[in-house]
Amino acid sequence: MKIRLITPAADRRLLDESRRTRSMIWIMAIMLFLTVLAAAFGLGTLAAANVLDRQIAGRVTVQIVEANEGARERDAAAALRLIRQTPGVARAEPVDRAQLAGLLRPWLGEDGADPDLPMPAMIDVELLAGTDSAVARLARAVRAVVPSARIDRHESWMSPVSNFMQLMIWLAAGLVVLMAGATAAVVILVGRAGLDTHRETIEVLHMLGSTDMQVARLFQRRIALDTLYGGAAGTVLAMLTISLVGSQLSGLGSDLVSGIALSERDWVLLAGLPILFALLATVAARYAVLGALRQFL
Repeated sequence: MKIRLITPAADRRLLDESRRTRSMIWIMAIMLFLTVLAAAFGLGTLAAANVLDRQIAGRVTVQIVEANEGARERDAAAALRLIRQTPGVARAEPVDRAQLAGLLRPWLGEDGADPDLPMPAMIDVELLAGTDSAVARLARAVRAVVPSARIDRHESWMSPVSNFMQLMIWLAAGLVVLMAGATAAVVILVGRAGLDTHRETIEVLHMLGSTDMQVARLFQRRIALDTLYGGAAGTVLAMLTISLVGSQLSGLGSDLVSGIALSERDWVLLAGLPILFALLATVAARYAVLGALRQFL
């Protein structure tokens, strides 16, 4: 299928599109603005999900729960030595008691820093591979030395957050598909309305020997250009909005939030949406106009 986006001046005068396409351009600008925002939200959430996966993959916490402080410290030291000698362990560090007290302070107040308050000894471990087999192997090795040790995977704590982010990614993808379908529907309505408006002109063209395909090309070129112009304007405005929101998010200082930043590939994908929508509008206009011409002309 041959597609030409450059509309000759004679064709534009023939269809008298000077005022009637203004609404089409505005509609496409709004559609692409919303589509680019939805796509950016999905891409940003995907990037944040990847950052979260990298941060929690292979991260486990070993807890030594023992009421006797002396026994707890000995078990923790033995477990730490064993963990550091275990193959596949990238890092193992004991969690400072002051950090634990800081975590408890919102719930216990200043009592969280009480030296007499029994706290479990905790070891933060990072594995080279966060597979189930690697975690199970580490758990068996630690419990062989300290049977009462507890091994918690960070992945299990953050799974609700990860599932929610996956849901948001699919929701954004669904919105993009929905907006593409809505764009095709708008193009079909505009094409059929244009046929009704220019019925007499089209009848004259047919009497002069023009085919349905030649008439359809007049409409598809005009609609494709309107979609491209409006889509480009909406995309530029959406990108400016995304940049503004991104600058605000980067100032929050959160590792997870900062991971929402779009990559160069993401910006290229967003910039290509107006072209994709223009092609979609061209195809939709061609088949809509040809179908309508076969019915009443």
